[in-house]
Amino acid sequence: MLTPLLDLIFPPQCLNCAARVGTHGALCLTCWQQIRFITDPYCQCCGHPFDFALGNDALCGGCMRERPLFGRARAVFRYDEHSRALVTKLKYADQTQLATIYGAWLARFGKELVEASDLIVPVPLHYWRFIGRRYNQSALLASALRKHTALPMLPDALKRTRPTPPQTGLTWHQRRDNVKGAFAVHPRHVSALKGKTILLIDDVMTTSATLTHCTKTLLDGGAMQVNVLTLARAGG
Repeated sequence: MLTPLLDLIFPPQCLNCAARVGTHGALCLTCWQQIRFITDPYCQCCGHPFDFALGNDALCGGCMRERPLFGRARAVFRYDEHSRALVTKLKYADQTQLATIYGAWLARFGKELVEASDLIVPVPLHYWRFIGRRYNQSALLASALRKHTALPMLPDALKRTRPTPPQTGLTWHQRRDNVKGAFAVHPRHVSALKGKTILLIDDVMTTSATLTHCTKTLLDGGAMQVNVLTLARAGG
């Protein structure tokens, strides 16, 4: 009964641009058309979007040259000038309520990975960055996704062993070196990871340096396979 009144006081706004929309948690028509959601066709390994179909089990050039450590990766949309606000509002602007909506998107676009996985694990923040930001956006996404699946979640399965400078603006090699050796499996969860297929959650895949090092850490810690699911991915 209070919904019409609340909508009058707090009218529904587009998640991306704040334009008026019909319902809460929606995108306006313009943003819906501009944001490039990632659906088939894409690389069957890393999820890199293709402009046209290349056949079943098609791989991108990068995966043909060298397969990544993770089994498969998928993302909801491409990270660009049209979608950037969807990520930054959650990551930097304290709009943590967005994670609930994004969790449903992750469940939809990552359905095949969810069905193939045993356990959800988010990419961790270092303690001091967590104190400064007050939350880990990857853990919020993982928790929101879990509500749409039957998978258990281990929010602290991975930990950062040292603080690392932000990856923004770094080259591929700098990103790789920046996070090298920066992760470890929490000793308390070694047995829970052993032999499991892990669904690793992060907000954005850029060069995949962070996700690759997290994957290596989980595999070294006893996991059988790691799949990656992110809200967005840069490039392509």
